[in-house]
Amino acid sequence: MGAANLDVTIDKDSGFCFGVIYAIDMAEDILAEDGYLYCLGDIVHNDEEVERLKALGLRIIEHSALKDLRGEKVLIRAHGEAPETYRTALENNITLIDASCPVVLKLQNRIKTSFDQKEKILIFGKHGHAEVIGLQGQTNNEALVFQDLSELDNVELPQNITLYSQTTKSMEKFYQVKDELIKRGYNLNANDTICRQVSNRDKDLPAFATNFDKIVFVSGVKSSNGKVLFEVCRKHNPNTYFISSSSELREDMFAPGDTIGIAGATSTPMWLMEEVKAELEKF
Repeated sequence: MGAANLDVTIDKDSGFCFGVIYAIDMAEDILAEDGYLYCLGDIVHNDEEVERLKALGLRIIEHSALKDLRGEKVLIRAHGEAPETYRTALENNITLIDASCPVVLKLQNRIKTSFDQKEKILIFGKHGHAEVIGLQGQTNNEALVFQDLSELDNVELPQNITLYSQTTKSMEKFYQVKDELIKRGYNLNANDTICRQVSNRDKDLPAFATNFDKIVFVSGVKSSNGKVLFEVCRKHNPNTYFISSSSELREDMFAPGDTIGIAGATSTPMWLMEEVKAELEKF
């Protein structure tokens, strides 16, 4: 115990969702066997965890590098991929280790069905996000992606539209978007496709956040879900700090005897939150 005598608790519901656990387990198994494995894009939006896996032999490649590989194994991470990736793999004799999250795969199929039925598709999601690129790929990139309603202000939309959401979006924001589109007079077929593991954290975090003097939220800066959950914490406890690693902690953030809750995104490894806890207890 350090002199500041901080009382630190990790949120038991924080840490990897099952989709990420599945992808990382799969990667570790192959790394143990083969010594290396290619992965298309960051396996998880957490730099610390990516570095840990790189040390075991994980080789992160961009999509542009896929066409130059032949006869290799390549992991598809939980975010999923567009049909184009599967075509390239087939042409280049690449074995795809498909760790796409089942929740994402189901959504891809639903979007493809809508597209095949000639529906006008809107996707509430982050531009350029790995999952969203895979979803848009199901529509030949014809679906309209927006992360803010203002993006639709000057867009000519048909009367009938079908709305889907990236699985890690905020439920609260999704329903605001839905209500606003109905208010604007569209015939809206709205599909709440937010992952329940994510939305349950949305629901459980407020109670956790209000229990402590301060909250330390641990997440990679690239994590969409991290941004959502951090805002949930901050809304219910203004004394919430966002950090990506224990090196960002400073003693002046805390007062002696503070109770501190540690929470994280669905892409934050438990070992990293444990590390943050150990560091705080040294203060």
